[in-house]
Amino acid sequence: MDDNELTRKVFLAGGLGLISLLGGGWLLKACAPPEDTVEEKEKSKWQPSYAQLEESGEFALRIEQAYKYLEDCQLCPRRCRVNRLAGETGFCRSPEKVVVYSHHPHFGEELPLVGENGSGTIFFSNCNLRCVFCQNYPIAHEGRGRMINDEDLAEMMLDLQHRGSHNINLVTPTHVMPQIINAIRMAFKEGLNLPICYNTSGYERAEMIELLDGIVDIYLPDMKFMDGDKAERYNLAEAHDYPEMAQQSLKEMHRQVGDLVTDMDGIALQGVMVRHLVMPNRVTSPREFAFWVAENLSRDTYVNIMSQYRVEFKAFEYDEISRAITSGEFVEAMEWAKEAGLTNLDERSLSQLEIHRYRMD
Repeated sequence: MDDNELTRKVFLAGGLGLISLLGGGWLLKACAPPEDTVEEKEKSKWQPSYAQLEESGEFALRIEQAYKYLEDCQLCPRRCRVNRLAGETGFCRSPEKVVVYSHHPHFGEELPLVGENGSGTIFFSNCNLRCVFCQNYPIAHEGRGRMINDEDLAEMMLDLQHRGSHNINLVTPTHVMPQIINAIRMAFKEGLNLPICYNTSGYERAEMIELLDGIVDIYLPDMKFMDGDKAERYNLAEAHDYPEMAQQSLKEMHRQVGDLVTDMDGIALQGVMVRHLVMPNRVTSPREFAFWVAENLSRDTYVNIMSQYRVEFKAFEYDEISRAITSGEFVEAMEWAKEAGLTNLDERSLSQLEIHRYRMD
């Protein structure tokens, strides 16, 4: 057993003993192994952060403020400034109402999100980034899906809770953030009591993330590129500012919810979980990514270094990314993460590390 595996097992088995009042409810906070286990009755006191925001009377004001951005849309760094309430569309092509491709319990996400019953994912159509290597291009680029109102979106959230999902996982939410938080409030009034997971490409404005303080429990951002030239090259429209925007936003996310907190069963309740996709020829700068997280967020940040890059969509048109990654490329990315001192690496990433090491031998 290596040190990372031991650390992970200690974290899940015994590192959840300190109870602290965060985000409006009792959370089980990661710490050193406790002398006494936390009783189930303490776990039951947990509430999602939006419950406290509603009690304070501020939730409705946040929604009103967010909806104003649709009149002169500046929800993301592209700042198209179109009036979506009047039927205009910008880069993401999103209308006033949300377009949803699907909603269902998802079992392919990170283990703290999946648990036994799955992560309750809602896949939103369209995207404000639109990478040339997108693996979900029919949804993100072509906008396939069904237009619904906020009440219908709230019903989807309640349906996922009824089906036993451990959280509400909002996939590609940036361009429909106002509608989402309105639906969360509607669903809460009808009994929603699950953590909200904001699953984003990372191309965000920190000012918009500030509006989510006290609403979102779990942030699941990508950190795709550390180099602006690479970000610009591998998106269908200029996104040279991606590293800057993503870094500012991740800092704000971490300020709000901190490192990952789970319950006694290892299910995520609150915190930041960062994804980094390894691509060929180090185009995503995995070494710089690992050291940035360690120095600017926390060495205990939950990090998923992913090996599943595939040549999809228009990636075959770019020589640098027109192949799968090698085992060596994934191993070196993981080694850099360890060198940076990251202590909470995704369990599946660690399993993939052993597989790729074996392939190299």
